[in-house]
This record gives sequence, C-alpha cells and structure tokens, in this order.
Amino acid sequence: MRSVPPPPLTPSDGTDRLTEVEAYYDRVPRATATAESHGPFTLFVADEDSGFGFYARPTLGGTAGFTPDDVTAVLATQRSRDLPRAIEWVDEVTPDLLPAARAAGHEPHRYPLLVLAGDADVEPDPRARVLAPAEPHLALAVGAVHAGFTGTDDVQRGDPGSRPRLMEQGDLVVVASFEGGRLRGAGSASPRGAVAELMGIAVPPGHRHRGHGTAITRSLVAACRERGVATVFLTAGSDAAADIYRRIGFVDVATACILTVDD
Repeated sequence: MRSVPPPPLTPSDGTDRLTEVEAYYDRVPRATATAESHGPFTLFVADEDSGFGFYARPTLGGTAGFTPDDVTAVLATQRSRDLPRAIEWVDEVTPDLLPAARAAGHEPHRYPLLVLAGDADVEPDPRARVLAPAEPHLALAVGAVHAGFTGTDDVQRGDPGSRPRLMEQGDLVVVASFEGGRLRGAGSASPRGAVAELMGIAVPPGHRHRGHGTAITRSLVAACRERGVATVFLTAGSDAAADIYRRIGFVDVATACILTVDD
C-alpha cells in the first residue's frame, strides 16, 4: 500500500473525451480523500467527517490486466477497514474488469455515461439557482437529494460535511430548484479546470414530473460554463433519466460500471 500522487489535469482541446473523464475521475476524490495503490487499483479513502464515501478505481494509466483475485482482494481490503465496498470504472476504458468482477461472483450495475455536446445551447432555468456555502438551504438540499434517491418525500436536513469548504474553493457547485418558495430538489457539480461532472441530481417523488430535474441540470450546466468548463458529463441512473439528459443536449459516449457489495 502506498499513497498515489495526482496526475496533471488533462487539457480539453483536441483530447479524447474519455481520456478527460478518466483523469477527472482520478482527480476529484483527492480533495477529500487519500489515494492509495492496491494492485491495479487506486483506493480512495475519504477524510474523516468529509460527508462523502468513496471507492476503488483502475489506476490511471495502468497497464496491468485485472483478475478475479484482484477484485476480491480490494473488496476485502475495504471490508477490513470498514470502508464502502465499491469499485467504479468505465467499461470501454477498462474492458477486462467487467469479466473479472463477474468471475469473482459480482454483477456490477451499468449506466449510460453522457457528455454534453459542445454546441448545445443550454440556458439556466429561473426556478433553479446556485446555493451559497453558508445558507440554510444547503442542508435542506443535501436532505432532498437523499430523499430523492431513497424514494421518500420525508425530507430531513442533511449534514453538509465538507461541502461548504469545497464550494468556497470553487471545487463544488450546488444548485437547488424551488417552487412556491420551497426547495423541491437539488444537484451538484465538481468543476476541475475545463471538466466537470454533474452529480446527485434528485427530486423527491412528490415533486417529480414538473421539470425540476431539468431545471437543476440546465442551471448546473450554465454555472459550470460560467466557470470556464468546456466538458460537462454525467452518469444517468436509468434509461429514463438518460432520455431527459439527451433532450438537453447530452450524448452517449460510454458505459459506467458500479460494483457495490453490502454484505
């Protein structure tokens, strides 16, 4: 086990999109985690009280192949250290990891990975706005995202964790959508240079089908572009969600694989 230094950010001009995405995936967790080398994986160990949970990923630029034993070993390390047992990767970038995971007895979830077309005209939605680090709505936004993903309308204020610090640094943008003066959903983005991923866009069930998810997405894109981001991407949680993003101007480029073990 050894700490792994970050690579330089990949420039966006004239660079393959998946190369950008891979460099980004390696860079972002390092703001609130320690990166450790475990065989062909980099394991991200979240800082205490960060409010985030992380995972293992194929080491950026690594050339070693993956075996079922590699998968079993990194999951065992996570379990022994009481870390989330999770591995994430892009199938088209690391094609031998999926068969290795399956041979180890695991079936990862597979999701569409989409990148916003460079010429897509995306305007912010007036219902959604960027939150300030210190405002009370931030805790409610964290709770609304949790409620959206767990399928409940019981929204409780969440712990912002390290979010205010990251927002102050410009490493995190949080957008919330409102209706009648009440927060109805939220999402975030983590700009790093010319690349940003949209994450955790969620609306509790009772407020869906009224355009809040689209409003959040549009306003996040606009906020990222204002910060000089050229490549905006996301992973859709379902084909239905992907269709919403495609209508905004996102296009499919790859498949994100996420392996989690709960037992």
